[in-house]
Amino acid sequence: MSGRALTDQAKLLDVLEIEATVLAEAVDGARADLRIPNCPGLTVGETARHVGSVYRMALQWMRTGDTPQTWQRQPGPFQSLRDYVISGVRELVDELAAHDHAEPCSTWWAADSTYGFWRRRMAHETVIHRVDVQAATEQPIGEIEDDIAVDGVDEVLTLWFGHRLTVQGVVGTRDATVAVLTGDRAWLTRTTTGGLGAWRLPGSDVERADLARVDARVVGQPSSVYRYLWGRLGERAVHREGDIDAINQLWALIRVATR
Repeated sequence: MSGRALTDQAKLLDVLEIEATVLAEAVDGARADLRIPNCPGLTVGETARHVGSVYRMALQWMRTGDTPQTWQRQPGPFQSLRDYVISGVRELVDELAAHDHAEPCSTWWAADSTYGFWRRRMAHETVIHRVDVQAATEQPIGEIEDDIAVDGVDEVLTLWFGHRLTVQGVVGTRDATVAVLTGDRAWLTRTTTGGLGAWRLPGSDVERADLARVDARVVGQPSSVYRYLWGRLGERAVHREGDIDAINQLWALIRVATR
């Protein structure tokens, strides 16, 4: 383990490939216009096209060292959605496997300018959208292992909420500190009218997430907290305590970050 990820980098690469295959098989033969639950306006077909496009965008970024301007954003002539996803992930995995995860690489986060960033980012992109497609097609939702879910919680809080919103200049409407706890890990999120941020707490500092020291807490099983923060599960999937308005602000800001 190194870089920002909380789980093994080799496992993240395996997760990317396996989850993409499951997603592609779930899409195959499904109606493209089926709606994704909890994602207004998003369909199975749009999800598959998005995932296949993101794979190609990431590949171009790694190869050119800069934000790409052009890549294959849609399936080619006579190319199915399944094949579009599969061909995209195969080339992406080959590129990632050819480089050590700690090797420097251009990314959109200065805190992790390595190939490991892309392993992690593409793995979580795929896990979330695999769940989307399975839910839309009424297939059993495959398990998300605890270590992957915990790492996903860390990514959505530190990369999307903490970093992306800061870059976009987004701030809160009120000051609030919300703790998120799952899988023996804890994070503090701080929202103010002047800025925001998120920090993972070392094990020795988990007591700082006590409700007496923060405005509110979100607690739950790793997979539930992961999917809740990504907007794929409702509030009943986790335990929310303290200032509910503070939690709602955090949740709404993450929706802005990840849209």
